[in-house]
Amino acid sequence: MIHTVTFNPCLDYIVRLDELKLGEVNRVTYENVLPGGKGINVSIVLKNLGHENRALGFVAGFTGDEIAARLERHGVTADFIQVAEGMSRINMKVKALEETEINGIGPNILPADVDALFSKLDEIAPGDTLVISGSVPAVLPDDMYQRIMARLEGRGIRIVVDATRDLLVKVLPYHPFLIKPNNHELGEIYGVTLRTKDEVIPYAQKMHEAGARNVLVSMAGEGAVLVTENGDVLTSEAPKGTLVNSVGAGDSMVAGFLAGYVEGKGDCERAFRWGLCTGSASAFSPDLATREEVEALLKTL
Repeated sequence: MIHTVTFNPCLDYIVRLDELKLGEVNRVTYENVLPGGKGINVSIVLKNLGHENRALGFVAGFTGDEIAARLERHGVTADFIQVAEGMSRINMKVKALEETEINGIGPNILPADVDALFSKLDEIAPGDTLVISGSVPAVLPDDMYQRIMARLEGRGIRIVVDATRDLLVKVLPYHPFLIKPNNHELGEIYGVTLRTKDEVIPYAQKMHEAGARNVLVSMAGEGAVLVTENGDVLTSEAPKGTLVNSVGAGDSMVAGFLAGYVEGKGDCERAFRWGLCTGSASAFSPDLATREEVEALLKTL
């Protein structure tokens, strides 16, 4: 079983208009509402690929109810902690001549709510996979990732971490099964600019040496790099296609890697190809990737 954690889920309200005029009434030409958050994206894509999973995290208010309901309609098991104070975020994404985002705050998460999440994490069985991803809201301790990994250490659980900077670096001593920075995030950690796969490889290897078992680095249209648990380096160009929406592409890569890994019984090369094509399929679509779209791209590699 695969489990995901999203600390601050949201409803993404997506609108398109020809031009955003400040101080005036603007009428949209397109609108959509989607459940959002990195872990939630992973859950939806996993289900699209045919893999059952459970989404964990914190929700509150009528927006929290709607997030859970929409996830359930996608076929994902929503097992959130219901927080008493505040409401889950609504994030507005305005696509006009330029893209503008207005993000909400989120609920007030109390220590008792954190304890409730830890209790759910304790239910995860040996051999299961846990994906923790995204930022940690200010109301939570900034060492939440480390607390989770320390709590589950030695339990035989594969833990995937998709985070940035210190959140990522500080979990490496716990030997996460997979980390997935992009080339810009990897460069920020080491204070360098990484544009090509050849430039990425030595820094991905540094993350591997620091404790990550598998290091998957996404590079948008440039493809990806994988350093496997046994030190092998795999690289690939990205599938060809037209970029429609980059939101969720990195999360889709994580979901695709896990689907390929499970279906291939630990075959990292298969997992790598599935991750790359799943991320690209989401980028080439207004919605998150489907299995049919992924399989079509796999035939092009």
